[in-house]
Amino acid sequence: MITKLTAFSDRVGRATLAMVEEVGHGALLFMESLYWLFGGWRRGQPVRMDSIFVQMIEVGIRAIPIVTVLAGTIGVMLAIQGIYTLRTFGAESRVVVGIALSVTREFSALITGILIAGRSGSALAARLSTMKINQEVDALRVIGINPVRFLVAPALLAMMVMLPMLTIWSDIVALFAAGIYVSLDLGISMAAYIDQTIDVLKVDDVLHGLQKTFIFAILITLVGVVSGNSVTGGAEGVGRVTTRSVVVSITLIVIADMLFAFLTTR
Repeated sequence: MITKLTAFSDRVGRATLAMVEEVGHGALLFMESLYWLFGGWRRGQPVRMDSIFVQMIEVGIRAIPIVTVLAGTIGVMLAIQGIYTLRTFGAESRVVVGIALSVTREFSALITGILIAGRSGSALAARLSTMKINQEVDALRVIGINPVRFLVAPALLAMMVMLPMLTIWSDIVALFAAGIYVSLDLGISMAAYIDQTIDVLKVDDVLHGLQKTFIFAILITLVGVVSGNSVTGGAEGVGRVTTRSVVVSITLIVIADMLFAFLTTR
């Protein structure tokens, strides 16, 4: 019994130390990335704009189709469930209020963040882990290129720019798709639906959703980089850290969303 308890305590202790180490590593990477983004030009080593644009295309532009499909589906789902619930009270005409606030304050940012974590965060982890296994990261250091400036800073900036933009697009698509279903089910014209949506929404509601995306972008990038840097083994290790990156990113996004909602509604 004592042996089992000791072994369990050892595992918990090691896991806790590993988690603390990864958090510290992520914080260090974030600060170093900001240094290279804003101060790299002073050392004659600015972050390359072409690298940033490449990452922006990969993270943002190529994600538009799947974000559009998912956002439209979420909008219709909210309309269906909202009408079904409010019909019990004979208040289905007020469904626009629930849809507008739910989409802009919560669902668009959350779903877009989760989608990008599964798509771009995993790709970042896989790329960095492959480079580390092939010793390409060490080769960058040998030729005098800082890996954080070359690999992490462009991805971080691209993620922080494109994730809010994708969230705005997700807001538009979800509200439009929900409006189509509401107009067909309740007989409300699209013009009336749009007027009600504009009356309900405030700038703070839209900003509430957008503010979270910057936190999500930082979490997705840092988790992908830290996971990729911790790879061991060969191809099996790449698959393992890629999966871990997605799971940890989504978990942190949901927790951050909960904490953000709690703190901003007090």
